[in-house]
Amino acid sequence: MVSGTNDLNTPPLVSLAAGGTAGAIEAFTSYPLEFAKTRVQLRQQKGVPTPRNPFLVVTRVYQKEGIRALYKGCAALVVGSVAKDGVRFLFFDQIKHAFADPETGTLSPLRNLAAGMTAGVVASIAAVTPTERIKTAMIDDARNDKIFRSGFHATTTIWKQHGIKGLYRGFAGTTLKQASATAFRMGTYNTLKDFEKSKKIEQSTLVNFANGSVAGVVTTLCTQPFDVIKTRSQSARGASTAEAVKSVLLDFGVRGFWKGTTLRLGRTVFSGGILFTSYEIAVKLINPFYSGITHSIGAEAS
Repeated sequence: MVSGTNDLNTPPLVSLAAGGTAGAIEAFTSYPLEFAKTRVQLRQQKGVPTPRNPFLVVTRVYQKEGIRALYKGCAALVVGSVAKDGVRFLFFDQIKHAFADPETGTLSPLRNLAAGMTAGVVASIAAVTPTERIKTAMIDDARNDKIFRSGFHATTTIWKQHGIKGLYRGFAGTTLKQASATAFRMGTYNTLKDFEKSKKIEQSTLVNFANGSVAGVVTTLCTQPFDVIKTRSQSARGASTAEAVKSVLLDFGVRGFWKGTTLRLGRTVFSGGILFTSYEIAVKLINPFYSGITHSIGAEAS
């Protein structure tokens, strides 16, 4: 059985809907770990140790601020993830179709990376940068000024103060992170799937989850510096990419660019498995429904 991300015949609308559904599920279920990672990466008082265990950070925030604090900015991320993952699965599947070997239906590892990178750039422009900006600003605001009442209020406030540039603060860092992350995540996942396909390994839910988790580890280790720069740029006050890089170096030195790696690993291993598993299931559920509708429309037209 060939999965949705390896099926070159997956209709574009199915890729879009399945990707959006998977993104929403992944974002909501793993958000407390994303919250913890973002907290660690934001500017903090020097000399104050930061827990490396993501579950310890989550526990401390829960004890001091309650469960609602752990989901501060979650709505923005979920909305952004629906658009982001819908767009990147859509474009990745279409780019894969164009680049695939016509005989085997597979891509080389480099072509997998190139397809993922292209999809990541499109997703960053279309959805990721503004929603990540709102999410990060709300998490930063929650620990300091507490100005933003909701995601909508944060969006309108940033728009009034800084215009469209305010919502796209950190665009360079976000796009670099998104392009590289999508390249490594989608590329690694599909390379593993193609290898398993050649070895005739059955694609079960457990195998899909394991592949997604491995892809999450590779992605985190290779793209962490871009994630740190993006987070600093998109704090409540905001900063240019150059200012963000400088602040990381001043605070922690070169090692600071891997700040929050353990925390992010805790999320990406979990979220990578959820994302791709959800996508595979969503494709299987949506495809028959879509096929039925298109068949009915075709029958009526004839």
